[in-house]
Amino acid sequence: MDVDWNAEVVDQIDVHWRERLRPRLEGLSDDEYFWQPVADCWTLSRRGESSAPISFGGGEFTMDYAEPPHEREPVTTIAWRLAHLIGGMASTNDIDTYCYAGTASEALRQLDDEYATWLDGVRRLGTAGLAAPQGEPPAFAHAPMAKKILYTNVELIHHGAEICLLRDLYLRLGSAQ
Repeated sequence: MDVDWNAEVVDQIDVHWRERLRPRLEGLSDDEYFWQPVADCWTLSRRGESSAPISFGGGEFTMDYAEPPHEREPVTTIAWRLAHLIGGMASTNDIDTYCYAGTASEALRQLDDEYATWLDGVRRLGTAGLAAPQGEPPAFAHAPMAKKILYTNVELIHHGAEICLLRDLYLRLGSAQ
């Protein structure tokens, strides 16, 4: 049996996106977007207001960051996690100059746009494109493009689930604070 591996890879993430993740993001409020369930969360901060060792971004909001290893892995806000996903899908984004969203609705628009562009690019790869070498970064230059695409699928599923959990916690804990 011949398998259309490109169709399988696209189907895996697109079904997850359409049926599980994206519907759960509807109605995301700015309060949820920036909610910090514990002290010292990494988030998006107005330029100059971050307490993180490093902050990236070219607009009014910057993304908190620090080079690993971390004494303790930081807890991150929905804003940070969405920015991470948006950046991961848009390999042309330069984290130093990217304009991160200061509102939940703008972040969801960015996410929708980058997801649509990314998925279209994956579809255009076809099976032969999935087998082609990545080329970049140098550590993965000879690895098949499928490795990068599947890694991005995992990131979207993993961080999307974390965002949904944060929303569940916010509804039960955060909105009562």
